[in-house]
Amino acid sequence: MGTGALVAILLASIALVVVLIITCKMHASLALLLAAFFVAITTGLDLGSVGDILEKGVGGTLGFLTLIIGFGAVLGKLLEVSGGAQRLASTLVRAIGKQRATIVIALLGLICGIPVFVEVGFVLLVPLVFVVAKEAGISRIKVGIPLATSLMVVHCILPPHPAATAIAGTLGADIGTVIMLGLCVAIPSVLVGGPLFAHFAIRNNEKPQEEDIAAEEKLPTIDEKNLPSFGLTLFTILLPLLIMITRTIATKLMPADLLATKIIEIIGNPITALMISVLFAYWSLGLHRKRTLRDLQSITDGSFGPIGGILLIIGAGGAFNQVLTESGVAPALADALSGLPVSPIILAWLIALVLHFAVGSATVAMISAAGIVLPMLSINPNLSPAILALAIGAGAIGFTHVTDSLFWMVKEYLHMSVPQALRTLTVSTTITSVVALCITLLLSLVV
Repeated sequence: MGTGALVAILLASIALVVVLIITCKMHASLALLLAAFFVAITTGLDLGSVGDILEKGVGGTLGFLTLIIGFGAVLGKLLEVSGGAQRLASTLVRAIGKQRATIVIALLGLICGIPVFVEVGFVLLVPLVFVVAKEAGISRIKVGIPLATSLMVVHCILPPHPAATAIAGTLGADIGTVIMLGLCVAIPSVLVGGPLFAHFAIRNNEKPQEEDIAAEEKLPTIDEKNLPSFGLTLFTILLPLLIMITRTIATKLMPADLLATKIIEIIGNPITALMISVLFAYWSLGLHRKRTLRDLQSITDGSFGPIGGILLIIGAGGAFNQVLTESGVAPALADALSGLPVSPIILAWLIALVLHFAVGSATVAMISAAGIVLPMLSINPNLSPAILALAIGAGAIGFTHVTDSLFWMVKEYLHMSVPQALRTLTVSTTITSVVALCITLLLSLVV
């Protein structure tokens, strides 16, 4: 089958996913699997092997991510119930100042968003938006949009987030390198697309459609003296990043055959790093706060419920990618795109941006884009897998609009109209996406 026909099949499969998710209101996991069957049938794959291909795709993706997702959920839940997020917010407000409330909330999103999904992070932190906005005397919309944007950036760019970790694995990128480069991309892009955008584009007196009484009732009630310390909370949240970054640096400086190097490799593996971080959090945010082992068991059990859907989406996305590869669709597209006079980094960003705009899920967009652009690495041997992963993540940040559940969540919690959400959240994430691409292109000159 020719390249043109294969690309046409890919576009049709993406359109099918869009229609099934948006029009038929189908769960993204089912939509991706149906699209995988569509590609398999139309490209002439041996139907007897399709089941094995799907199993290989699901297993290859979730085999690495399941424990990471679960451990991240436990960390996020402990951060919530211990009052750690409240401590971070109050300390940052005092340190940076009420007049810089948007910067405070953006930094809070960057820190607290590390172990949790973007939607969970927003629900966790949105009560603090009202606290910070009230103390600063400005609109909750002006404060809330930088929070949503920063959570989106962490979700798309920084491992150990599932999608960012998944595409790093797909592309063969070193996790620690992605984290270090990702921090270089995430911090400035968040500050530009979040607080700076809010400063110029959102009025201090921007009013929601109605007062959010229900949300006000969810304001944190833990007494200040009973909150965990700022330093211990911050260290707990950053511990998995620190472990993985240490692994990357140490293995580059130490001989590979040393026993110490092998031990560092084991400890710095993302699964081990998250496990160590959870065990430390059991003490720092649990036992140290006078919680019992039974309390910790209950918190752990309660943290797994919300992650079922994301596991299905990531698994189905892995199956879809495997079919694209086995059928020859992804290699054909990469071959066609490689002939264009455009940087493969920009192409990776554009593919993820268009997919997010169409499908509405950054996770689906990233995993699908990674499968599409993977063959570019063999065509361009000098292309860094870590840079390509960041380009995909940068693209998936943009165009957060009516197809994305985060759009509706932010709109409802901040009680905005649809036009308000479009000219604030959608524009903010798109600006952030472009800034992240620009920084990624600059990094590609030296990496």
